Amino acid sequence: MVISSSPQPPPAAELVRYLNHQIGLSEGALALGLKQSQLEQAPLPVVLWRFGLISLDQFGQVLSWQAEASP
Repeated sequence: MVISSSPQPPPAAELVRYLNHQIGLSEGALALGLKQSQLEQAPLPVVLWRFGLISLDQFGQVLSWQAEASP
């Protein structure tokens, strides 16, 4: 279990869309990841990777996308 000492903001809608449309994550997998992310106060991509819902390569793609998308 990953637990952060500081509250994590909810994931951006753009991230959820990216995970669904570009990574191909199902609605069920996203729902599980979102729920667990909130319970653990951990970043969504980390939770998805830890649960085996995305591969390490996909995790890297998400991190790259986030780095490009942030100002």
